[in-house]
Amino acid sequence: MKEYIIKEHEDGTKVTVREVQLVLLEMLKDIDALCQKHHINYWLTGGSALGAVRHKGFIPWDDDADIGMMREDYERFVKVVHELGDGYVAQNFDIDERYNVVVPMKVRKKGTYCEEVNSLLKNKCTECDGLFIDIFVLDYVNDCKWKDFVWRMRNGFLMVVITLLENLHFNPKALKRRFLRNAKRYGQLNQGNAMIGYDLTWTFNSFFHPVVYPKESVFPLRYVPFEDTKLPIPKDPKPMLDNEVSCNFMSYPPLKDQQPKHLKDARLS
Repeated sequence: MKEYIIKEHEDGTKVTVREVQLVLLEMLKDIDALCQKHHINYWLTGGSALGAVRHKGFIPWDDDADIGMMREDYERFVKVVHELGDGYVAQNFDIDERYNVVVPMKVRKKGTYCEEVNSLLKNKCTECDGLFIDIFVLDYVNDCKWKDFVWRMRNGFLMVVITLLENLHFNPKALKRRFLRNAKRYGQLNQGNAMIGYDLTWTFNSFFHPVVYPKESVFPLRYVPFEDTKLPIPKDPKPMLDNEVSCNFMSYPPLKDQQPKHLKDARLS
């Protein structure tokens, strides 16, 4: 198996993608156990879901892990996440108002460290910079593309302003609250629609092509092989992966793109 390197230190020691993946795998197992205990539905998204479908585990060069939950499950998860124990730190705006709200929640592993490539989203909750699982909220969206576009533009603009102010060492709490309130309100307005997607706390996809797919393609979830365990993906992952990755998601990308892209440094203990 090819070795993908995140960081090579001056003393010759290396941090590899595989080493990071093994830590993330244990984190996913712990989150899965907690969700099963409380009957909280979640599923792998993005590259993690693609890895499950195409590789039965991590994509060999993937250096992060992503999961998604419907809003009602996310709100239940927030209430019980402390049960993961002292080895973990959960970060979101409700827990710590310094948190950057453009990803709803990160669950970090204490005793580890990582530095993301995207310096604009630098962790402001500096007590723990550990390896993390990103947790995204899925919610109901409007079937009308232009109405969906208008709502996403609102939060897209707020995201730019929030990120700019944070990188000028301000903490725009009122704007963060508005950002989160917009996202929740949009889901409420479209409650029961056939389509779901990343709620308005994720604004990095094109406003013209947001991550949206039929709710009926998701449930009931199914557990599939993932490394040495099983983890949940949508009943039919194709609509999600067609939208979030590519219609040719089973094909490998060019060699130049088969590289870790999220982390530029990590420490595992």
